[in-house]
Amino acid sequence: MSLLPYALARPFLFGLDAETAHELTLNSLARVQGTPLQWAYCSGLVDDPVTLAGLRFPNRVGLAAGLDKNARCIDAFGAMGFGFVEVGTVTPLAQPGNPRPRMFRLPQAQALINRLGFNNDGLDAFIANVQKSSFRAQGRILGLNIGKNASTPMEHATDDYLLGLSGVYPHADYVTVNISSPNTRNLRALQSDEALDGLLGAIAARREALVQDTGRRVPIFVKIAPDLDDAQIAAIASALQRHGMDGVVATNTTVARDAVQGLPHAEETGGLSGAPVLAASNRVIRALRKALGPGFPIIGVGGVLSGADAVSKIEAGADVVQIYTGLIYKGPALVRQAALALLKHRR
Repeated sequence: MSLLPYALARPFLFGLDAETAHELTLNSLARVQGTPLQWAYCSGLVDDPVTLAGLRFPNRVGLAAGLDKNARCIDAFGAMGFGFVEVGTVTPLAQPGNPRPRMFRLPQAQALINRLGFNNDGLDAFIANVQKSSFRAQGRILGLNIGKNASTPMEHATDDYLLGLSGVYPHADYVTVNISSPNTRNLRALQSDEALDGLLGAIAARREALVQDTGRRVPIFVKIAPDLDDAQIAAIASALQRHGMDGVVATNTTVARDAVQGLPHAEETGGLSGAPVLAASNRVIRALRKALGPGFPIIGVGGVLSGADAVSKIEAGADVVQIYTGLIYKGPALVRQAALALLKHRR
């Protein structure tokens, strides 16, 4: 792919409010995916397969959840060379999310802060969009990420996750249970021992029923925060194994601001992503790998803005990596750059 189109587009996009630029980009991708105009961001797929949780990933670079919440642009992201794409987070009912403005760039730190709050069109619209995509038919891996509605009381959070799991299950290669967004009130409390045990136990039971109904066993991953200490990480690792979860996504955005102190927008509420999260995310990955042992799948995400960053995730213990904020700062060329770096590292 030529660097030129994104090099030309970036100054224009960065001149807009961050969320306006985000919406404009997704609307454009949705319109041109599958048409000859895809050449502007199209890239060949780097062949670097790996098998995780019984799934064959064509390469080890994926799109992180959050960028395409409504699953509108799956094929467009596939054309950028991603071996796997994760879309969502989707909630059972449509919801507007938090009030705007709720997305802020910190260009000096190559970072974003967002407090979007799971804004999405709901489960039915999400599944309809997934069904329009040809991505899975091309042998790529599609992850569907589920969460709870903001209006659902915490004591009924499990009900939302079970609705989400049942809805997306027939259409997913894997399902990610998002319990780590900082932008839905009290959601991260689901990472605590007792709450996590209850949630994962219910999800495991529902999955067994879905296996009986569909004849397919879809792997389930759990997405966790970077703001966890070693004891919390060890407890989560134990719960994942105890309940037969298939993998972990590490990590979501951080509420810490140490790395961006003093920068414009640094004090905005929300989750910080991008370059400042790399070290925190890698620390969690290392602790998870130590606690989980060598065979348990880890998807590493947080702060990948170069091929070297992607390699650092693998060296920390991840099996594959995901990109979100790096795509905004570096453009689609980052996908191939990261995939080639991982291929070279393997050799």
